[in-house]
Amino acid sequence: MLTRKIKLWDINAHITCRLCSGYLIDATTVTECLHTFCRSCLVKYLEENNTCPTCRIVIHQSHPLQYIGHDRTMQDIVYKLVPGLQEAEMRKQREFYHKLGLEVPGDIKGETGPARQHSDPHRNGETKADESCNKEPAEEKQEDDSDYHRSDEQVSICLECNSSKLRGLKRKWIRCSAQATVLHLKKFIAKKLNLSSFNELDILCNEEILGKDHTLKFVVVTRWRFKKAPLLLHYRPKMDLL
Repeated sequence: MLTRKIKLWDINAHITCRLCSGYLIDATTVTECLHTFCRSCLVKYLEENNTCPTCRIVIHQSHPLQYIGHDRTMQDIVYKLVPGLQEAEMRKQREFYHKLGLEVPGDIKGETGPARQHSDPHRNGETKADESCNKEPAEEKQEDDSDYHRSDEQVSICLECNSSKLRGLKRKWIRCSAQATVLHLKKFIAKKLNLSSFNELDILCNEEILGKDHTLKFVVVTRWRFKKAPLLLHYRPKMDLL
């Protein structure tokens, strides 16, 4: 079977950001046209524009940030194709937190997945092959899932109800992974309030409706950057935007 080697240069146009001309970091896609950019580049651009930087289609007249979403698949592809990119980005983030005198989040502090995979499998001249073969699939899965994102960067949240049509939560203070999305919060609130569907809810920050695919880290950076914790969010019955 013949194999064809493709040079990275040949696919650069598909894995680089049109705004900064660098490789995609925290890849974010416009839901209207599916063009992808670095999240920080796109957010900065949409502060003064409401169109896609590539095709100029109108994303939304007044709330373009609600119609973009993190593209995990694209980011994984970029990290796999570009040698050393993920490690370099993690190093930059660690240096950023150290420079500000802040604690480095758990998901940045540790090694990246590929780095762990390439660690030396030998110890005292012996391999761990026998140990891994003896593990059952269920045991391996349990080990992988046992962390429950506790090592991720954490966000403290206060969930307040600002509608007389819904009741408040008994425990409105929560702490969860910064990688959790607004959709996760909607499902959490709907379950606590026994609502028939999480789609009946809107979640707001600073009186602005949040998109369901926004991560809590994204919300903190773009809407709560210079304010003290906890992140204050409000929920209410869904109102359709015209």
